[in-house]
Amino acid sequence: MNAMTPSTRKKLRATQALPVFRGDQFSVLFGVNQGEPISFADELMLDDVYELEKKAEPSKLVVSNGSDELRITSDSEVGTADCQIIVDCTVTLMSPDGTTIEGLVLVEVEDDEAVETYLMPLAHLASRMEYTLVGVNRTDARRRFAEAACVAFTRGTHITMASGAQVPIEELRVGDRVLTRDEGPREIRWIGQNTRRAMGEFAPVLIRKGTLNNENDLIVSSDHRLFIYQRDDAIGAGRSEVLVKVRHLINGDSVRRLEGGFVDYFQLLFDNHQIIYAEGIAAESLLVDTRTRAALPEDVDAALAEAMGAHEERHHLDYEVCETLLSPDAAEMLRRASTR
Repeated sequence: MNAMTPSTRKKLRATQALPVFRGDQFSVLFGVNQGEPISFADELMLDDVYELEKKAEPSKLVVSNGSDELRITSDSEVGTADCQIIVDCTVTLMSPDGTTIEGLVLVEVEDDEAVETYLMPLAHLASRMEYTLVGVNRTDARRRFAEAACVAFTRGTHITMASGAQVPIEELRVGDRVLTRDEGPREIRWIGQNTRRAMGEFAPVLIRKGTLNNENDLIVSSDHRLFIYQRDDAIGAGRSEVLVKVRHLINGDSVRRLEGGFVDYFQLLFDNHQIIYAEGIAAESLLVDTRTRAALPEDVDAALAEAMGAHEERHHLDYEVCETLLSPDAAEMLRRASTR
């Protein structure tokens, strides 16, 4: 792969589609703020009872990372392009049966003024159900957002080591040497792990064995990017090497979401963004940026910054293809193109 120039790197931005409800879709049914939409932490009152309006469906709030902030993109279904998004707080809601659900309150800011609030639920919210606000936390909101933004493999995924061995991801340790596409054997800097409800946008995606010439079923987070070499340009990307988000390959059959229960996610971090091999597929490691940095322990973040300062930054976003190039049969097209 060709090295990117600094000017190229500045133009590249990782984007993420966030499932959100507008503030006015989730409002106080009764309580101190009766009739008011969900808002930022300073205006929330514990024990207020909220309700999601009838037949409300989440919209996609698409954000990109800038140097130190999140911005709405022109592809977003809600909000105004280029407005800043602030991750304000984590809220904990309790349903009538005692089940607790967490969500993130996001605030859209224009000219230093809050113009809209959004609720990003971290589990399924049912319409016309009463939810009591039982917790508001401002200190962990960025960390929870970062965990949701991190690309991740699931428990049981086999990773190709420098020796060629195939090792389940949960058995890996910091310092183990993994085979990378661009730089050969590289040591793992950090391994992240978290458990989430496998619901909606946070449900993992199954890529069945053989769908992309993978040796076994591969299950990853939906924003995970796969690196595919096409022997001919089947999708019209203008190049043979492409990076494709798994969510854009979902076809309901050979590539589909697995909803229900909980899922254990694992993140692998190296001194640089890498392409590694999982179940025989070339897939990205964790990319540290504005969205994901808060997921790292402080000592790991500091050590990573020092390591990256010693050599040129590498990431692969210039190989990513947009969704418009990917038809419902894109997975099959890419499989054929990569084996001819």
